[in-house]
Amino acid sequence: MPTLQPNSRHCFACGLENPIGLKLRFYQIADDQVRAEYTPPHDYEGYPGVLHGGIAASMLDEASARAHMSGDPPRFLFTAKLDIRYRRPIAMGGKLVVVGKATGGRGRTAESWAGIYDEHETLLAEAKAVLMDVPGESLGSAELEKLGWKVYPTG
Repeated sequence: MPTLQPNSRHCFACGLENPIGLKLRFYQIADDQVRAEYTPPHDYEGYPGVLHGGIAASMLDEASARAHMSGDPPRFLFTAKLDIRYRRPIAMGGKLVVVGKATGGRGRTAESWAGIYDEHETLLAEAKAVLMDVPGESLGSAELEKLGWKVYPTG
């Protein structure tokens, strides 16, 4: 059964209180796989009728990292490399499915694959990511909730 992953308050991709953010809601569908459904508003349009490529890159980036976050405490990662292939223009107005899969890693590094599909299951964009653990001193011993993490969406 899919489990809703926590959101944050201010993250551009998943921050529930970020007025210009995407507010993506990811579900853990396997130990190494996440999924989100999203219908982008026209605020994120590039060319007329097409999602801006930078927004698609943000979605792929977030899915790549979240594929490694199933533990408690979660594994926080930053992107060292994101290799994106845009296969087709991503049309505005339709539901998109964003998936992320952990594909490997060793030590402080992790590797992932992420994809964006349309409602017909056509792959529109994909990325391979190399990620690095956020250094422990960056988070310190702070309570994650006070940093704006572990916010669960309602409704």
